[in-house]
Amino acid sequence: MTDIKGLCEPRFAAVETALAASLGKDDVGASVAVYLDGEPVVDLWGGYADADRTVGWEHDTLTGVNSTTKNMTALCALVLADQGRLDLSAPVAAYWPEFAAAGKERLLVRHVLSHTAGLPDLSGPSAVEDLYDWQSVTAGLAAQTPEWEPGTAAGYHALTFGFLIGEIVRRITGQFLGDFFAEEVAKPLGADFHIGLSADDDRRVAPLIAPPSLTDAYASSAPPGQDGTRRQYDGVAVRVRDANSVAWRRAQIPAVNGFGNARSVALVQSVLANRGSAGGVRLLSPQGCEPAWQEVFHGEDRVLRTPMSWTVGFGKFGNMFGWGGWGGSLVASDPDSRMTVAYVMNQMLDREQQEDSRGMEIIMAAYSGLR
Repeated sequence: MTDIKGLCEPRFAAVETALAASLGKDDVGASVAVYLDGEPVVDLWGGYADADRTVGWEHDTLTGVNSTTKNMTALCALVLADQGRLDLSAPVAAYWPEFAAAGKERLLVRHVLSHTAGLPDLSGPSAVEDLYDWQSVTAGLAAQTPEWEPGTAAGYHALTFGFLIGEIVRRITGQFLGDFFAEEVAKPLGADFHIGLSADDDRRVAPLIAPPSLTDAYASSAPPGQDGTRRQYDGVAVRVRDANSVAWRRAQIPAVNGFGNARSVALVQSVLANRGSAGGVRLLSPQGCEPAWQEVFHGEDRVLRTPMSWTVGFGKFGNMFGWGGWGGSLVASDPDSRMTVAYVMNQMLDREQQEDSRGMEIIMAAYSGLR
């Protein structure tokens, strides 16, 4: 049986049981965390940081969480809005004048945050290396024509979400989003989460492991719809080997290249579930958190090909809001219970080949602790 370390209050023992079951079946290494009222009640980790199972997953192990990063990027926008520096209902062009091109003068900040901006794809970049050129990518987005009238439909902005929000943040603060996040969010909270990882932290990284029977050439793509069809996409395909590269770690791609563990993910997001504060540190006012769970769009998502509820920055699922990443990581918060649950692992699963219920089983186990 895999040795599991860390903290787990007795009433949340089902979470430890769920992690042990996952490590005994699909997972190589993983961490889980539950925060309640902005404080940790579960902080567990176990397994291995490498595919050969020779290096243990430690207290400070980090791994790439892919689109779970979007939760952090959205929080940065909400922090700026709460500070009175960003108006969520203002046109993006109010902060980024060039963005008004191609009929986007009335495209609002909240459209970007809710995946309703009509810019789900990058028209210029064709290789992962192109994503490392911030100026080129954002200039391309500023010149791009929306696929639909902003606000009238939704389509998951897999890569563009981070560049769009990131450039808005940069225009307001003069900082790239990863630097703003580090100073305004991670540092005050003491959260070990990074968008743009330093060389000093490389030794702590658990590389992502491709799904069983697949290689590190396995690439992200839009999932098939309920009818089995897949949306046509000719843009950048990020492979596992890309997400494990040094160049990827050093870059800032705020939709997808955050590095952390369940503890840091849950700590940061618990700020929103706990009305603006965690661990005695206040980042937002209670009112500043509310857009995170207030539905902006409900209907068929044109990219995901499934019914979705989007808030200002997050997916909404019943009482919970949050989002997950390619391969399996996720974070979900319940503002009614003031609970946040996070799951971060290195073994990816391919949902087209097998069901991935790992994160959901952790969430359900956490709810059993509330009862």
